[in-house]
Amino acid sequence: MILIAGLGNPAQKYADTRHNVGFMLIDEILKTGGFSELGSSKFQGELFKKGSLLLLKPQTFMNLSGNSVKAVNDFYKPERIIIVHDDIDLDLGAVKFKKGGSSGGHNGIKSIDALIGADYERVRIGVGKKQQDQDAANFVLGNFSESEREKLGEILPYVARAVKELICSDIEQVAQKFTIKKARV
Repeated sequence: MILIAGLGNPAQKYADTRHNVGFMLIDEILKTGGFSELGSSKFQGELFKKGSLLLLKPQTFMNLSGNSVKAVNDFYKPERIIIVHDDIDLDLGAVKFKKGGSSGGHNGIKSIDALIGADYERVRIGVGKKQQDQDAANFVLGNFSESEREKLGEILPYVARAVKELICSDIEQVAQKFTIKKARV
């Protein structure tokens, strides 16, 4: 079994924010169809299943994402965990893949690391870099502009294809094939 958790914040007011790009990717994957929603409050998230694939959208708010990931991990004991999250150190549209490593200051990743360790795969989606004097929390909780949403509409299907390949492959191969270091203009 493989668990893919897309990080974000519940509530409609956060739906179009940079911090919710993980939720957006899960929604993109769900468009392929065939997933059943597994209703259980013990997972503290929206959980979907198709064959041996689990998709999770934690409903704990970003800073407590680890609670939901741990609950699903403890119950299903997946062989692999893939976390999809926003990265403000990457240009909008950049995509990187890694296993383990530091949280880079991302509170959702810190929460997961604290509860299950850092031995999981990560898909980092660039949401743009904040201005030097800009508060990071305000930046990630800010909405995408119209032009940014258009670019996101192009990158999310691309990342969904990468994740689909990641399910059947290893992260090094997927990283070589799908990494986008700089945003394409």
